[in-house]
Amino acid sequence: MAPHLSPPDAADVEVDLELVDLLAARRRRHGAILRHGIAALYPAAAGALLATLDALLEQHAVRRPANLRARDVLREAEPDWFQQPDMVGYVMYGDRFADTLRGVGGHLDYLGELGVRYVHLMPLLRAREGESDGGYAVAAYDEVEPRLGTMADLAGLADALHDREMNLCIDLVVNHTAEEHPWAQAARAGDPRYRDFYFFFPDREMPDRYERTLREVFPTFAPGSFTWLDDAQRWVWTTFNEFQWDLNWSNPAVFAAMVEVMLHLSNQGVDVLRLDAVPFMWKREGTDCENLPEVHTLLCTLRALMAIASPATIFKAEAIVAPEELTAYVGAGSPERHECELAYHNQLMVLLWSSLATGEAKLMTTSLRRLPSIPSRASWVTYVRCHDDIGWAITDENAAAVGWDGWAHRDFLVDFYRGEFPLSFARGDVFQFNPETGDGRTSGSAASLCGIERALEAEDPVHLDIACRRLELVYAVAYSFGGVPLLYMGDELGVRNDASYLDDPALADDNRWMHRPRMDWSVAARRQVPGTLEARLFEMMAGLAGDRASVAALHGAARLEVLQPTDSHLFAFARHHPDRGRFTMVANFGNLTVVADTAGLGCSPGAAVRRTGAGATLEPGGVLTLPPLGYAWLVEP
Repeated sequence: MAPHLSPPDAADVEVDLELVDLLAARRRRHGAILRHGIAALYPAAAGALLATLDALLEQHAVRRPANLRARDVLREAEPDWFQQPDMVGYVMYGDRFADTLRGVGGHLDYLGELGVRYVHLMPLLRAREGESDGGYAVAAYDEVEPRLGTMADLAGLADALHDREMNLCIDLVVNHTAEEHPWAQAARAGDPRYRDFYFFFPDREMPDRYERTLREVFPTFAPGSFTWLDDAQRWVWTTFNEFQWDLNWSNPAVFAAMVEVMLHLSNQGVDVLRLDAVPFMWKREGTDCENLPEVHTLLCTLRALMAIASPATIFKAEAIVAPEELTAYVGAGSPERHECELAYHNQLMVLLWSSLATGEAKLMTTSLRRLPSIPSRASWVTYVRCHDDIGWAITDENAAAVGWDGWAHRDFLVDFYRGEFPLSFARGDVFQFNPETGDGRTSGSAASLCGIERALEAEDPVHLDIACRRLELVYAVAYSFGGVPLLYMGDELGVRNDASYLDDPALADDNRWMHRPRMDWSVAARRQVPGTLEARLFEMMAGLAGDRASVAALHGAARLEVLQPTDSHLFAFARHHPDRGRFTMVANFGNLTVVADTAGLGCSPGAAVRRTGAGATLEPGGVLTLPPLGYAWLVEP
């Protein structure tokens, strides 16, 4: 039921002494964290679980392909590989990009033109048929979606990426499985071993007690957190949808089974496991069952085990949580931990769109200055858009700090980005509006939300130019603010909202599919035609990647300092690296030209321009002129 690792054949047991020594050295380095975590999480079963894990590690070491063993050694020698300035990512659905995994492999030249070195393939493990929450209802961890190919195709794509010095990231759903997963089917049939893989309740007593403090993730189409099963005569915990059953991570057998899954995927050449829905992995009555301390212990323990087994594979946390909870997922705190190497900076994404809508950067400046720093061995993943909706995660406290009402501002953003606020340039839609709380989220492609769709419909070249400047501005921030910037599929071509999802009954109820269109390769071909929108945007994104790669101070370990310009329309930050110099970005989100003194932002007289947007200029003496939506990248030795 898990990707089972049977005992190795006698012919396979001969492992060279170098590998044995490496494994022993890794155990010495990371074993204490592993043992501590297991003892803390599973005190009654710690000895047995550690024995099981030791056996898995031995089998994994034998079966790990030689090229990946060599990659492990290289990555141990360069643990900051993912923090290099040339590390730029691209996010796609494999089938929507090129039909199959082999098709994706046929378009690596295209990604190379964009300076991409990190390819994130959205859910590709076999999901349930029909509605599957965009592929996040996984029915088999050891199979690829048949329409995409096979596990061998995945390994082949990883090899092709590695040959080009690119890296592969895939999604691993850790909080739940589909109800069709073999573990869930066995549980449904009454198998006591697999019943304990999930949360079952004979009546509403415990679900009611839990729901006093739980929040609804999808209040419109999946209200509540528990689902009644007529055949099993049980309630089962379903945080997201009735067909997604939450795993019981307090069961040591679940821990061992998921470790086996991770090891299996790492052996396909996966460089980054994006751990989906990590905040929900542990449950405790009387809490919201999100971000509990045990979640962080789990992640540290899994990280230690993978550091022993497959050092070339790192973790990225999908933790879309409140700002004060965010930094813990990359190990921030006292003491610092080695948790996930990467985490999404959802706060930056939300605040970028807020600043575009208001023309003000003061909320972004205030909110980001309040975030604590993260360990130098971890990095943010920065992004403008993704496959998901935009949840307007702006706290009342941060809004109040700049004199705004949090509820009113969130409500304004919902209206603005669905295009119903006066003078809005956006063309989006509302996702999951909750009438009880007034909370709403936003769907829409980056191009449509930036105004490109409206400008094209109006055949208005002036507003099209302004819309393109908006898109460049937010990506220029994302490409320089953190560790790994992600380009979402189609943004490099200005792909707009796609209403064709309404024709598919399996997708029609989820308007997030409007910003998940299929790649139109005839449109992509226009990137090579001068004067087209596609050529302008593609050149812009390739230029951002190229300029970023040339700035040593954009290494992910560089210390981030959010600056506080005197003009509230400006957003500015600096990246300091002891060996690589200083980088400063200044961006004007307002609709008037701003003149700034770079010395007031901490720049030296020797600061030089690396890149500008919208006609920004730096005069002798450090006088920076920023037109509306203009920005400058400044570098110093």
